[in-house]
Order: sequence, then structure tokens, then C-alpha cells
Amino acid sequence: MTYSRDFREKVLLVKEKKSLSFAKIAKRFDVGIATVVRWAKNIESKTTRNKPATKIDMDALRRDVEAYPDAYQFERAHRLNVSKTGIGYALKRLGVTYKKNPQSSPSKSRKTICILPSSS
Repeated sequence: MTYSRDFREKVLLVKEKKSLSFAKIAKRFDVGIATVVRWAKNIESKTTRNKPATKIDMDALRRDVEAYPDAYQFERAHRLNVSKTGIGYALKRLGVTYKKNPQSSPSKSRKTICILPSSS
């Protein structure tokens, strides 16, 4: 959650006027201590995130889904040398989901891959 600049200035102004510690001012305004310390260093809010590029090759993941439709995420993660959690998020970005079938298919698989239409 991003706090407004006015709120940040108010918190720092009260801290200065009352000579309160970071812990006391954070408790008074119900924000984290680290947040107030960060505001004291730089009151401006960040406009971008420094998020590293994803390690997962989306084309390789797409081919893996086509080649192994019944594979578990940990198996895909092992084949692509990435984390299980990363595979989950990447599948979501691809619009791939798995739904359980009420009856077994001839291959005895109880799940079917569904590729959702992209929203963009």
C-alpha cells in the first residue's frame, strides 16, 4: 500500500515536533518502523518496482505443457531448472489451468489441461 505524500509529511512533522523515536511514531500512526525510517531518508514514493526478469522461458514452458499435459508442477520445474512456485505463476500468465474430471478418462488421468483465453 502506498501512503500519500501528505500523510508521510505529517508523520515526519509530528516526529520532529514531538521529538519521538521511530518506534513511537510508527506505533502512533500504525505503520511499520522500517517504513518511517525509509520515509525519513526519502519521502518520495517509488514509481517502479525493481523486479528481475523472469528466468522461465515461456516458449519452453508452452512446449513442455504440450508434450507433458499431465505433468506435475514439480516435474516441470525440474525439467526447466526453475522453482515450483515460479512454474505456477508462469502457467497462470500463460492462462493454463488444470481441472479435475469427475470420471476417469481412458488413459486413467483424472485431470485435463485447459488453456484459458488471454485477457489482453
